[in-house]
Amino acid sequence: MIKLTALFFLIMFVIGTDTFLISPLIPTLQNLFHIPTEYSGWMVGAYALGYAIFALIAGPLSDGWDRKKVMLSGMVCFSVSTMLCGFATGFWSMFFFRFLAGVSAAFTAPQVWASIPALFPTSKIAKISGIVMAGLAASQAFGIPIGSLLASTHWYYPFFTIGACALLVAVLIFYALPEMKPNQGQETKTPIFSRYIPLLNSRMARKAFLAHFLFQCGFFAAFSFIGKWVTDRFHLSIDQAGYVMFFLGLGNIVGSFGGAYVIKTLNRFNTLVVGFLVSIACFIVLPHLPSVAAFESVYFFIFVNMGIAFPLILGMLNSLNPTIRGTISSLANSIMYAATTLGSWVAGLIYATFNGFSAVGMFAAICFAGSLLSFIFSGILTSHAKTKKEFAS
Repeated sequence: MIKLTALFFLIMFVIGTDTFLISPLIPTLQNLFHIPTEYSGWMVGAYALGYAIFALIAGPLSDGWDRKKVMLSGMVCFSVSTMLCGFATGFWSMFFFRFLAGVSAAFTAPQVWASIPALFPTSKIAKISGIVMAGLAASQAFGIPIGSLLASTHWYYPFFTIGACALLVAVLIFYALPEMKPNQGQETKTPIFSRYIPLLNSRMARKAFLAHFLFQCGFFAAFSFIGKWVTDRFHLSIDQAGYVMFFLGLGNIVGSFGGAYVIKTLNRFNTLVVGFLVSIACFIVLPHLPSVAAFESVYFFIFVNMGIAFPLILGMLNSLNPTIRGTISSLANSIMYAATTLGSWVAGLIYATFNGFSAVGMFAAICFAGSLLSFIFSGILTSHAKTKKEFAS
């Protein structure tokens, strides 16, 4: 069990590092490739767009395939496409290679979340999910600062390093992960998009996925431009911006490891409500803080909430229908990266239009408020029994 947990942690660490790497690099790449601020967010959005589109296909397909083979193939392709980013010569070549990396990740990361319920006992799922989520948190705390330090020597070093690490993780998948073939009689011949019908027909599922979209859209709109904002506002270098990311990533780690205890103490409903209200207040005050230290302290609470809320949300979504976990996991990830695409694009536009982070912070606060209301009205926070009854009908 420890071996598999560590493997899933590493997979999410590598993918998470690559996902968030562009944020502190935006000022450097923007100057290098002569990209206007309003379009610079697409260097984040390209990866997210590839992920969002192909995760919708990868999920239903993976429910009828051996998850090990899907994960292994996806990680190898992820390694190659990430290395290719280091050869980009302009905006469009970077956009294309980032898009390919997102497509590869779409076949890899959802398999982790879908594999956890299949490989671990029910009593351990929440704890394992928190540890795996900590892989994403650790990628922000350690991977991104390391990438920023490498980029301070030359911008393409991080891409080569992450690509090489991804290839090593692929080798570990080959040797450590057991086969996870679909059960006999599983509906492998069901048309791909027909597997989404139970989710589309469920009022609870529709509202819950909308809430998930708004949550991710608000968070990544703000996150995508942290590097640029601290550079513009406080005149930090790329490696100094990486240190800011390190501290924020620690908040995510705290939330990931402590989330199970918080949820057990407060229950799911109170945990999400309190966390979202605190985050909304933080987004509103962020642009008006006078120092880097004050900014880091306030944003730390947002990342703690992210570390607690994200595995909680994924767990609730996967509980909607246990027979199509791969489909649900991929849809959840697809929605997350669609939200990242939209959020980073909108953030770039309003950052350039209003010349600063104030409008971005307000946009994130509005998204979090809408997400909280949608989660509450969906009923998913308070009723597992209702979920099972609705899907059974």
